[in-house]
Amino acid sequence: MPHTISFIGGGNMARSLIGGLIARGRDPKRMVVADPMQAQLDSLHQQFGVRGTTNNLEAATGADVIVLAVKPQEMRNVTTSLLPALKNRPLIISVAAGIRAADIHRWSDGAPIVRCMPNRPALQGCGMTGLFATTDVSPEHRRVAAELLSAVGRTIWVEQEAQMDIVTAVSGSGPAYFFLLIEMLETAGIQLGLPPDVSRQLAVETAYGSGRMAQESPESPAVLRQQVTSKGGTTDAALRVLEAENVRAIFAAAIAAAARRSAELADEFGGTDKT
Repeated sequence: MPHTISFIGGGNMARSLIGGLIARGRDPKRMVVADPMQAQLDSLHQQFGVRGTTNNLEAATGADVIVLAVKPQEMRNVTTSLLPALKNRPLIISVAAGIRAADIHRWSDGAPIVRCMPNRPALQGCGMTGLFATTDVSPEHRRVAAELLSAVGRTIWVEQEAQMDIVTAVSGSGPAYFFLLIEMLETAGIQLGLPPDVSRQLAVETAYGSGRMAQESPESPAVLRQQVTSKGGTTDAALRVLEAENVRAIFAAAIAAAARRSAELADEFGGTDKT
């Protein structure tokens, strides 16, 4: 029998997941959404036909899978409020940033937990999601979680939860780095004399094409870069400036800072609570 899925939180990520699942043939009648905003529920029902309620416990009761899509600071209170619905040990999938699976596992009185780190492009159906499972998550539950998150893009598992901080730094925060690069390319083109609309299109489409090429090519990004770079040519001139400015070290420091902050947030939101 198809799983009954409860979404606690009806924001952008839940909307994207619901839309992706329905596009893949899931029955909207086997989904329910809880959200404090009635307008949000009305919108989801109108667009997808899913049932909505402002009562989290009502939404979770009887569900096989519960997707926690709430703000990190709300996670503990929301999870503990669902305890009466967790006696049958449904699978809990958390898409909240900065909340460790171990904390949700404790707050839920031992429910199986899959922690996910999707990124912003998931809203367009082309996201990248890292997943981590607690040891009591069955192979079937792992399959269900991966299938659910695959509705908004690609997925990859990590086997150590500490690696989720790195996943957050690389792919969770990663779109911002690429948007910054697009922004810088666009600005540079304008400063050198291109019309703003022309410079923006060149920057955006170049980023899109490069990403698609990296995704589809069997070659590594390093090899692809070398293939674009002719010795003594224009690309070589630009890359020499970047290398001279230690761009690799700057990026490594930035990713490390993001990973540290992810771990700090996990401590702030749950790790210090041992009750």
